[in-house]
Amino acid sequence: MTTHDDLVERILAGAQADEQDALAVLRTPDEAVIDLVAAVARLRRRHFGMTVKVNYLVNLKSGLCPEDCGYCSQALGSTSEILRYTWLKEEEALAQAQAGLRGGATRVCMVASGRGPTDRDIDRVAGMVGAIKDEHPDVEVCACLGLLQEGQADRLRAAGVDAYNHNINTAQSHHDSIVTTHTYEDRVRTVARAQGAGLSACSGLIAGLGESEEQLVEALVALRELGSESIPVNFLIPFDGTPKQQTWELTPLRCLKILAAARVLAPDVEIRIAAGREMHLRSLQPLALHLANSIFLGDYLTAEGQAAQDDLALLADNGFVVLGAEGGDDGAVGERPVIRRRGAGTHVPANA
Repeated sequence: MTTHDDLVERILAGAQADEQDALAVLRTPDEAVIDLVAAVARLRRRHFGMTVKVNYLVNLKSGLCPEDCGYCSQALGSTSEILRYTWLKEEEALAQAQAGLRGGATRVCMVASGRGPTDRDIDRVAGMVGAIKDEHPDVEVCACLGLLQEGQADRLRAAGVDAYNHNINTAQSHHDSIVTTHTYEDRVRTVARAQGAGLSACSGLIAGLGESEEQLVEALVALRELGSESIPVNFLIPFDGTPKQQTWELTPLRCLKILAAARVLAPDVEIRIAAGREMHLRSLQPLALHLANSIFLGDYLTAEGQAAQDDLALLADNGFVVLGAEGGDDGAVGERPVIRRRGAGTHVPANA
């Protein structure tokens, strides 16, 4: 009988995990999850040590989206109680980015709701990126603006954007059940356009959308084949006012198994625990970081996450070190600002 340690040894020796390996991970009995984490954590340490990459979201434009994604609080038809506003001014975006950087973030993710940017929107974001890079030339900037048209990724790259986030969200075989206003191929095409312009591809999924175990693995394998260099794993928050309200399919142990499956399929890729970690992982967040190596600091798009100090204390208490601060005081957390961002509500977090 093949054990989790056997699988990890095979991957460490250079083999690639396949769909059946990932399914076996997802089907681990609950009582064996600690053994699973202990085995798969070896892959995380091989490639990332005990570092954690800290990311910070700047919500440039909230709500007002014409797409009908059934999981999203900002989608067409959603009655979720969120803040809705048009574009932030450049100085507001810069101030919010600086708050995240003071809190320890090394990547700023600039997100705007909508189907995709106009050329004027690209110009607006380019100005914001320029302002951030002028003040903080070493910071990574990731843009997330929706479906890209020909040439737009090149303009973002020229403006100083380093990465582009566009999640496939779910398996191709499950995609049409969660959204009808764009196709799976539309999403894949945008990832390819970003890569073609030299941007690092950041593409992930949302777990808990009613997908089967096979479809979850299908999505993870697709992300590996797309060459996603950063895989955000979101856990569905069933917002009131959306078609997915009251959809509760996840447990903390289930979330650990999903992160472990992602790690065995993509052992050397940044795996980020994104929206829903506080609600679904709860007290198991530290264990999850032995599988993933990246988090968002503080808030998400349309609601509050865990306080930034609590995030940083969680890392330090469990022996993790913020990437870029490895030479610091053993990862200890000093006085940090409380980070709360415009666009955050006071109810459940939105999916990033």
